[in-house]
Amino acid sequence: MSLCSRGDTTFVAQVIDGRVIPLQKEAGTQWRDVADLITEGLGNPTKVSVANPLSVKDQDLTFLAPIPRPPKLICIGLNYRDHAAETNMELPRTPVVFGKYASAVIGPDEPIVLPRISSQVDYEAELAVVIGRRGKNVPVEQAMDFVAGYTIINDVSARDLQMESGQWLKGKTCDTFAPMGPWVVTTDEVADPHDLHVSLRLNGETMQDSNTKQMIFPIPELISYLSRLFTLEVGDVIATGTPSGVGFARRPPIFLQDGDLVEIEIEGIGVLRNPVVKER
Repeated sequence: MSLCSRGDTTFVAQVIDGRVIPLQKEAGTQWRDVADLITEGLGNPTKVSVANPLSVKDQDLTFLAPIPRPPKLICIGLNYRDHAAETNMELPRTPVVFGKYASAVIGPDEPIVLPRISSQVDYEAELAVVIGRRGKNVPVEQAMDFVAGYTIINDVSARDLQMESGQWLKGKTCDTFAPMGPWVVTTDEVADPHDLHVSLRLNGETMQDSNTKQMIFPIPELISYLSRLFTLEVGDVIATGTPSGVGFARRPPIFLQDGDLVEIEIEGIGVLRNPVVKER
């Protein structure tokens, strides 16, 4: 499912075999975003109607971030064994948790803007989990019942801002630092989220190439742990961490530059593509 726009109309759609099929409420009104459809429509097909299909190649069609204003955008740091190894850091004993503000979210093909305040902006390919049920103190064995689907997040990070103090937030949540999409793939279409190929290409060159089986804390443990800290709500998005190959860990370091193109591909989900521009 994705959030799309065509002309002045914004709508949620299902993408099947190159066709974009708009999904409407039973009264013909539009869903606000994918989270709205999850809340009211999933599990209740009588509330969902199908409009005339469009082509993915329709020139007037634009894909947006599927959940442009998530209630919470929760991020997990240092959650891949290969990433911990490349940064020479010990494996965390509990999940490393931080967040991004909703104002950081952008959609596919929207530009990542390099802020004037930073000269070390990095990329991070991440599998993201979309929460489909409200939950508090969720047991690990029931945690996957709270997942509506999966999408892609680029956890763009200003490393100089991130590292200048003990708090990561200011380096993580600048405007445009959370590209999301291109769509949410429901759980029935992903056989095993812990065995998905994850890659990131910078200007066509592969920089990250790993698998979600490298996760230190798998998705059920993350959901259970987070739900003990705060209530998870429908539409919350959890970015589950990034594998090895990030720019700041390379020698010499590689940071995003004006004119770059970043492409993240996750098996079974799709490709999230964003250009990079400097702040003007």
